[in-house]
Amino acid sequence: MEDLKNYGPLRFLIGTWQSDYQGENKAPDPDRKEENTKFKQTITFTPIGETTNHEQSFYVLDYQNEAWEEGDDSGPFHRKNGYFYYDLERKMIVKGFSIPRAQSVLAGGKSGQDDLTFALSAKRGSTSFGIVSNPFLEEEFTTLSYDVTFKVVEGKTLSYEESTKLKLKGQEQIFDHTEKNTLKKIK
Repeated sequence: MEDLKNYGPLRFLIGTWQSDYQGENKAPDPDRKEENTKFKQTITFTPIGETTNHEQSFYVLDYQNEAWEEGDDSGPFHRKNGYFYYDLERKMIVKGFSIPRAQSVLAGGKSGQDDLTFALSAKRGSTSFGIVSNPFLEEEFTTLSYDVTFKVVEGKTLSYEESTKLKLKGQEQIFDHTEKNTLKKIK
């Protein structure tokens, strides 16, 4: 049996988490104005073991995230798939994920072995923790930064707050696309 302590603070995420329609999402609507929606969500974190790259060693969680907008039963309106990595030696967490709109993010941050709260960031143009978008998104919804903070409380609830700064084509003001939710562990 693998020592889950090697996953550092990621070990507190392992399992399946779910919320009701209490999630909050502020995003651009079809007219590029602000839209606020409520959503429910399921997130699953599954340990897949240690991966190595020469001297570097990561302990990795598979990450699956689906969200359903309140009042729309046609299926998830948002999906993220990827991995969370913990570098035990460097005390670093990395979140790598893609969304079906052809955008990928690699965000990272420092975290102690037993931290129940941690923050990750990615910036446009960074070669280590960055954001890559398809040409349409790059032109119309330029992503400048991505920041997220996770917090686990007593192993029973998981909350997060995300902020993605967007430069919308034809608009001077930066749009702060935010998302937050609190989920309960169901298994």
